[in-house]
Formats: sequence, C-alpha cells, structure tokens
Amino acid sequence: MLDQHGAAGPRTPGTATRGETVPTVPPASTAADAVDVTALLERGRTLATPVLRAAIDRLAPPMDTVAAYHFGWIDAEGNPADGDGGKAVRPALAVLSAEVTGAAPEVGIPGAVAVELVHNFSLLHDDLMDGDEQRRHRDTVWKVHGPAQAILVGDALFALANEILLELGTVEAGRATRRLTTATRALIDGQAQDISYEHRDRVSVAECLEMEGNKTGALLACASSIGAVLGGADDATADALEKYGYHLGLAFQAVDDLLGIWGDPEATGKQTWSDLRQRKKSLPVVAALAAGGSASERLGEILAADAKSSDFENFSEEEFAARAALIEEAGGREWTAEEARRQHTVAIEALDAIDMPEPVRASFTALADFVVVRKR
Repeated sequence: MLDQHGAAGPRTPGTATRGETVPTVPPASTAADAVDVTALLERGRTLATPVLRAAIDRLAPPMDTVAAYHFGWIDAEGNPADGDGGKAVRPALAVLSAEVTGAAPEVGIPGAVAVELVHNFSLLHDDLMDGDEQRRHRDTVWKVHGPAQAILVGDALFALANEILLELGTVEAGRATRRLTTATRALIDGQAQDISYEHRDRVSVAECLEMEGNKTGALLACASSIGAVLGGADDATADALEKYGYHLGLAFQAVDDLLGIWGDPEATGKQTWSDLRQRKKSLPVVAALAAGGSASERLGEILAADAKSSDFENFSEEEFAARAALIEEAGGREWTAEEARRQHTVAIEALDAIDMPEPVRASFTALADFVVVRKR
C-alpha cells in the first residue's frame, strides 16, 4: 500500500462497511470541541441566502426558475419547496474569515454569495458532464429542464458571482475578485483533468491529488480567505487562510471519494457505488492500483476490461460491490481515510501563522473536523 506521500508501505485494509463514516480525527482543541458546527453552518446559510436569492432574481426567465429549482427553493412544477441546499461549508467559511480581521460577519456576505454561485455553476455543469441524474435526493437540472438550461444557468451564475463582488466598488472587492477568478480557473482545470483521467488506464496518486486540489481545494481556499480580504486583510493573512482552505479541500475531497464508493445512498443522495459506475479515478481507486499485490493486480485487470466493455452500464450491484471489495483489500480505502486525516492536520497547522481571535480559530478548527467526519 502507499503511504500518505505516495510511497510504498505496509497495507492496512479498512474494515468499515458501506455507509459508515470512515475518517476520524481527534479534536484539535477543547475550544473547537465546544463550537456548535450546525449553528455555524446555519449562520452562513442564513446570512447568505437572502442576497443569493436577490442575485438569482436578476436572471431572465426561465433561468431564474431553473436556478431556483437547482437551489431547492422550488420543485419541478414551480411550487415552493424546502429542498436540501447542501452543507453550506463555503458560505460559513467566507463569513467566518471576515471575523479574522475583526470585521462583522456581514462583511463576508458578498464573498460568501460569490463563492456559492461559482460552486453551483460547477455543480450544474458537472452533473451534465458526468451524466448524474440525482443531486441532493432530487433530479438534477439537466434531467428536469434539459442540458441547454443547465449550461446557460451555470454560465449565468459565474457571471453573477463577479457582479456581486465588483458592485462593491472597493479596492478590497477588486482583490477578492482576482482571487475568485483564479480559483475558478483552477476549478475548471480540475474538472478537465477529472474527465481526461476517466479515459486512462492508470493515473498516479500525485496526478489525482493535483486534480482534486484544483477541483475542490482551490474554491475552498478562496472561501476561507475572501471574507478576510473584504475585511482588509493583508496578502500574508489571506494566503495563510487559503492554505488552510486548500488542504481542507483535499481532506473534503478524500472523504467525498470514500462516500462516492461506500457512501449510503440515503445520506448522499447518489446511486450506490456512484464513482465506480462513472469509472472515476478517485483516490481509493488510484491508491489501490498503485499499492501492488494480488488484489491490486486483479483490480487493474478488471478495470482495464471494464473500459473496453460494451455492457458496463448493465453491471449488477454485485459486480460493483466486488470491485469495491478489491479496492478495499488492496488498501485504497484505508489509505484515502488516512490522507483525509493528514490533510486535515496540515490545514489546522496553517492557522498557526495567523493572529486571530481564539473563538474564530476554534470555529475554523471545528469546521475542519466536521469536513473529515461526515456521512454525506
């Protein structure tokens, strides 16, 4: 098996079953233990949602309705709904980061909304490219409203994100916009890498981590710093917060990769063995293929045959379960869980470079703990 830096090492197969939370981290501080993470997430959502709704109202019909459906505010027939709007980690981070500078949390709201718009732009396009029919326990936009609307609304959300920031008309807004556009370009690079990897027999662990750093880490890095930038933080502080967010993003994606294979569909809102059905070269798969040994070799043979199969879409639950079992036997599951823990540690250590109020530090730490210990 690989060690956490990609080198060969002893294999420790995981033992958790599908749906069980695998990564666990020790509390980084007793102060973080006392933070109500649910309240922290809800604060970000509550502060950002009215501004987000107002932004969506700017869109021309039917894009405004399609976007409202995507965010869970209405159902497919246009009736008011109380859908699952996601975990709201990014808005929570953006609002929290404003408090690093001593500013009120409201200072971070334009950044929170801008990041949330970019994130959802990527989800709309990703669902279409990946052929995902379900997100957050409901049909995806392209499935309900068609591929054209998914593309157009995604593009519109990206444009809105920049409008929200630039309308502030401040030097800080310009700095925040530059960081957001840089993060967005990295996110798009990551999605392009992800798609290209699906057509390759082998992807290295380093390549996979680079892709996931682009696809997930870059935007979480921006979310973790954008409120502080709007609050007047210097570049050194913003860069340290970005480092926290980038490594938190890698931890976040490692957990997502575990859930993409072994997650409970009732919790994730996706199909069983979701990432295996899409032939994704996620961390557990890549780590298992690089580990060596009989299970790794057998897995490589099976996945190579899958790539040439004309009947892949009709595989049974048992066939996907067998592939998942080989990934686990080769050590891919446990290696990915350990990588999530390692990236969590690096993220927390990045906070040491920043002078901030202790309650704010504890909240950043608690959010990191939440990201690594979750079931969806």
